[in-house]
Amino acid sequence: MPNRPRQHNAAPRDSEAGRVPLRAMSATLYVGNRNYSSWSMRGTLLLRQSGLPCTEVVIPLDTEEGMAKLATVSPTHRVPVLHIDGLVIWESIAIAELLHERAPDAGIWPDEPRARALARCVSAEMHSGFGALRAQMPLDVRGRHTVPETPELRADIDRIEQIWRECRARNSRGGDFLFGEWCAADAMFAPVVSRFRTYGVALSLGAQQYADAVWKRPALAAIAAEAAGEPWSLDLGLNQ
Repeated sequence: MPNRPRQHNAAPRDSEAGRVPLRAMSATLYVGNRNYSSWSMRGTLLLRQSGLPCTEVVIPLDTEEGMAKLATVSPTHRVPVLHIDGLVIWESIAIAELLHERAPDAGIWPDEPRARALARCVSAEMHSGFGALRAQMPLDVRGRHTVPETPELRADIDRIEQIWRECRARNSRGGDFLFGEWCAADAMFAPVVSRFRTYGVALSLGAQQYADAVWKRPALAAIAAEAAGEPWSLDLGLNQ
């Protein structure tokens, strides 16, 4: 079934001396439709990177069944929400921080303090900003659409390109991602990469190279494949 719980039990990277990751006794990540839920994509990428054993449960959004289920698992009635060892964590940034504590060697955040601070900063900006992008380019992983480019949307796109350019210039050290190795900041921008593909956004060469590297990430490719196989279809209100 499309919403059958997914289980994984990958091991995190070997810990350094004195840094033994706490292992979850039980964990479930509740997410929305793979195709439409951008924050579920972020939470899933973070969880799979952590390597912690966890069950993933897809809740179809905008359905009576889904809303009823959300009411029982999420205090905000939103996803993602992580249930782990009796805790309920319902914000993506908080999920990232908890996973970093539980799997400190999984690379959730960069090791270098300055890079880690910047990664948290741009992740928080992604979490709280870019309202025009969210409103005018809703996530549709498997879809292809065109929308008018408003000044507000263009400003969001330009700011995203600036973040990508500056992070990679300062911290990539020749790696493909914002801080060289994949981290939570890349997970935060992964749905943006998907949106740019869906809506055919033309990017600068450097931004396109980064976007291509993100899209080729195996964990993201797996989510895109899962999105392609979902039976649900939502009206995004694009008036096309």
